[in-house]
Amino acid sequence: MNTRRPSSLLAGPDGRVLLASSILARLPLAMLSIAFLVHVQRLTGSFAVAGVACSAYAICGALASPVLGRLIDRRGQTRVLVAGGSATALVLIVAGLLPADSPAALLVVLAGAAGLTSPPLSACVRTLLPAIVSRPSALPSLFALESTLVEVTFVLGPPLALGVGAVWSTGAALIVCGLAMIAGTVVFASHRASRAWRPDTAAARSRAGSLRAAAIRVLVVVDLGTGIVFGATEVGVTASAKHVADAAAAAPVLGLWGVGSLVGGLVVTRLGARFDGARYLPALVVALAVTHGALLAGAGSLAMMSALILVAGATIAPTAAGIYAMVDRFAPAGTQTEAFSWLFTAGSAGAAAGAAIAGVLAQGAGPGAVFAFAGAAGGLAALVAVLGSRHLQSSSASALPRLAHQVAP
Repeated sequence: MNTRRPSSLLAGPDGRVLLASSILARLPLAMLSIAFLVHVQRLTGSFAVAGVACSAYAICGALASPVLGRLIDRRGQTRVLVAGGSATALVLIVAGLLPADSPAALLVVLAGAAGLTSPPLSACVRTLLPAIVSRPSALPSLFALESTLVEVTFVLGPPLALGVGAVWSTGAALIVCGLAMIAGTVVFASHRASRAWRPDTAAARSRAGSLRAAAIRVLVVVDLGTGIVFGATEVGVTASAKHVADAAAAAPVLGLWGVGSLVGGLVVTRLGARFDGARYLPALVVALAVTHGALLAGAGSLAMMSALILVAGATIAPTAAGIYAMVDRFAPAGTQTEAFSWLFTAGSAGAAAGAAIAGVLAQGAGPGAVFAFAGAAGGLAALVAVLGSRHLQSSSASALPRLAHQVAP
């Protein structure tokens, strides 16, 4: 096994600064959903309104992401990121300062506006990774490292938002998110690699954008399926915890889910060039489907659930790394950012649909049915990956030469 340190995947300290700044910039995004939930619930006294606000944020963010990604592919990163981060920060600060008698509709509109303006930071950094990788063969490992680090934001983000809300106020939590958003986005957008990135003006334009590539369409559908698995699993674990003990007991179990993903990502990082996303993606999605469906066996025991979800989590970061590396390879020239944004949209839409269906199943048939549904959704995603593997195995020029002219010397 390759024992090179993760830092050796990057071309130099400049790359480490870029990756670190991108993680800090995305931390507020991991805080926003729970911050909106608790703030809107406190102002209105209604979890129903809070849920609608969170849905508005998620749906608007998913709809806007490909549009912003395409705009970046045509105009460059700096202006779009700074404008989006500034607009989002302003919306969050306004929402955080609203009094308790504010109209519910206004809160929902502000949540939707925050989603519409949120800068596509993940898509931007993944577009830049080929320019900061130490050697082309290490790119899949670098995507795995990036996916692993993003998991840290989702581990730290919700407790941080709740902590700020408990110490000061729920409004202060949104304001902190807004200030951190603009600060982190400006730091990332000010980095030399982001400022130097240039759109591929010679690329042929199409209304279909990145989706004109069959491989990208396959990856988007696979990501939609895995998103359904994740949304359903979160609901299933919560329902199981409530059935066995208390809903709050779901928190440490879901934390182990994240730990498992961290471990899986580190393993792929160590594998280095031996990890071929195009070759292993169908097997990885099958493993993801089987391990998440196997949570059915732990529906009545938190101890069993904890052990199973740790294993299930280990499939997440490797699957994500394989998908991201192939997006970079197969996205048509001039559409890389948009392609990564479509993955965000697919994953978000899948998670929302999975959670909604799982809620109905949990209420009517119990947690076991939710995990069976998660396994079935993963199975369909695996089937798409297998049937679409001929597109994913197609020969393609390296992304590095294609990207080289996009980064100014």
